[in-house]
Amino acid sequence: MPTKNPDFFSSFIGAGLNLVAAADADALVLFLEKETDWEALEKTCGSVETVIVSNSNELVTAAAEHGLSSVWVDRPEATVAEMLTQSLLDAVAQELIKPGATVVAAYRGFDFAKLDTLTVLKLSERLGRLTARDLQRLETKVPLDTLKVVVDLAVEVGREGREGKPVGTMFIVGDHRKVMEQSQPAGFDAVKGYSKEERTLFDKGVRERVKEVAQMDGAFIISAAGTIVSTSRIIDTNPVELTMTSGLGARHYTGAAISKNTKAIAVVVSESSGTVRIFQNGQIVLRIEPFRRAMKWKNLAGSEPDGVKESEGKSSAP
Repeated sequence: MPTKNPDFFSSFIGAGLNLVAAADADALVLFLEKETDWEALEKTCGSVETVIVSNSNELVTAAAEHGLSSVWVDRPEATVAEMLTQSLLDAVAQELIKPGATVVAAYRGFDFAKLDTLTVLKLSERLGRLTARDLQRLETKVPLDTLKVVVDLAVEVGREGREGKPVGTMFIVGDHRKVMEQSQPAGFDAVKGYSKEERTLFDKGVRERVKEVAQMDGAFIISAAGTIVSTSRIIDTNPVELTMTSGLGARHYTGAAISKNTKAIAVVVSESSGTVRIFQNGQIVLRIEPFRRAMKWKNLAGSEPDGVKESEGKSSAP
């Protein structure tokens, strides 16, 4: 927000609050990149539920210290639309916003220096069937922060590919001992001999190196703590009866089977489309379409969410 023109920021927040009332929304979500007068903001928003979202951990901490709900999205290179989706997912996971809520999001859509866009979002449509219960159920198997870092990495692989070519791969997270027992090496293990610190997916450098070897045959085995246990593993698990969408290949059936036969979660990247599917207990629990212009969430029926409405006179999200 521009410090040299505080009246614009105040007016913009006022417009957002008016839109909250007009849309009968449940919360105002503010994407901020610079410090603000937290006491004035809290006073302006009054009883309206306000959630602060930022790439800056310091800013999010400051907001929390002033009693404001806050979400830290550690993805500084993400597009605005990707950050919007991720922050809403995190807000639902932290139970700051209900899964079926309607929110007004204020963010920087076009102007680098200031907020310029207001958007009304219906989370029931935006996030499809994803609910807090789904997230909590997944978290009982794998901590949410580990699952998030793996899914984000899978989405990047699906969106970017490697050297202009699409890449398909699979990450199997949690219950890694049983997964190792039900798999065998396909060839070179890219992490063999490295320490745990050099194999953690919470390190950006490690994630970049994973992208380099993602095109190799086999799956990545990830511990619940987010450590790469092994790479290039061929899954050799007992066959199970599965009901899956037609058109999915052997990698998806293998992911479904290992998630059925163990307590692991399989995150599969489709080579043909870049689509990321998450399997638990042999079922697809979430599908993500990592479009190059933005990451979009779809429900399991495959219908396109159309819950994004633009406020009158405001620009749309990129």
